[in-house]
Amino acid sequence: MSRGHDPIDPDARLVRRTAFRVGLWITIAVSILVIAVLVAAFTFVFNQVPFVDLLDRQHHEEMVDIGGLDILVGGVVIGILAIVLAGTLGLLATQRAIAPLVDALSRQRRFVADASHELRTPLAILDARLQALQRSLAADDPHREVVAELRADSRSLIAVVDDLLSSMDVAPGSPDTAVSVREAVEAARSSMQMLAAEHAVHLAAMYDADDAWVAVPETSLHRALVALIDNAIKHSPANDVVTISTTTTRTHVKFAVVDHGAGIRGIAPDRVFDRFARSSEALDGGGSGRTGFGIGLSLVQDTAGRFGGTVEVTETSAQGTTLTISLPRAKA
Repeated sequence: MSRGHDPIDPDARLVRRTAFRVGLWITIAVSILVIAVLVAAFTFVFNQVPFVDLLDRQHHEEMVDIGGLDILVGGVVIGILAIVLAGTLGLLATQRAIAPLVDALSRQRRFVADASHELRTPLAILDARLQALQRSLAADDPHREVVAELRADSRSLIAVVDDLLSSMDVAPGSPDTAVSVREAVEAARSSMQMLAAEHAVHLAAMYDADDAWVAVPETSLHRALVALIDNAIKHSPANDVVTISTTTTRTHVKFAVVDHGAGIRGIAPDRVFDRFARSSEALDGGGSGRTGFGIGLSLVQDTAGRFGGTVEVTETSAQGTTLTISLPRAKA
């Protein structure tokens, strides 16, 4: 269904849910305070007048100018009114506070959706021309393999653009198919072989005894693995090895990408997944330049979170860094 036919904008729905949660927490906090006051009042009254006497209208004992039962009833009414008022005010306050986020989220999603959509046509044309070129080559043409690789790259790029469009959905992902862990790692390693060779880095892969499957779209998983491998290559010294290993548990599969660079410096390890977060001391390829714009690892975190997974820095030191992405395991 198109965005225009959706009666409730997804970004507005997200903001409303956030406002409701914040308002709920404010209500709970105020409610605890009100309950504490009521408990104190009840305790005071019960210490002055026995509970049985409070219920007996014939034995009416007054404290100050108000009867004990009246104090309890009044306290309950005031407490309920205070809770309702606090919840209403909290909800209204939070909605007003985060209302500008609706416009910001909408602008961000429109930009990504429009940019991705505009890229689809020229990419489709490029793929068609590569296909025509591939068909025109003779079977023994020495360039046939290179053209085939170029066409595979163009199709991968088209899949990435489609994945960007699907990532605009606020709802958590629920893919209908599973992806082979071994095939996904091999595909990502193959895609990065040329870049690794330019940096004089070797890519190695290690797997569990049995192949596993994950409940993540193939393109999304490919994007995440490529980003992790790319990051490892950039931080690896020449003539070194970047290792991609997998560990399978009953519920999850973990992909660990290990480099032997100088480790994370100049920034807290838990901040490397923040968008646009960059270290002033981070250098490409073990010491050649800046690492980029601080977006790649953030996209990995977004992808993992969209499908119920996580990504973290599991180890970093002067001997290297290990980034691990954990994703839900699926049946083949």
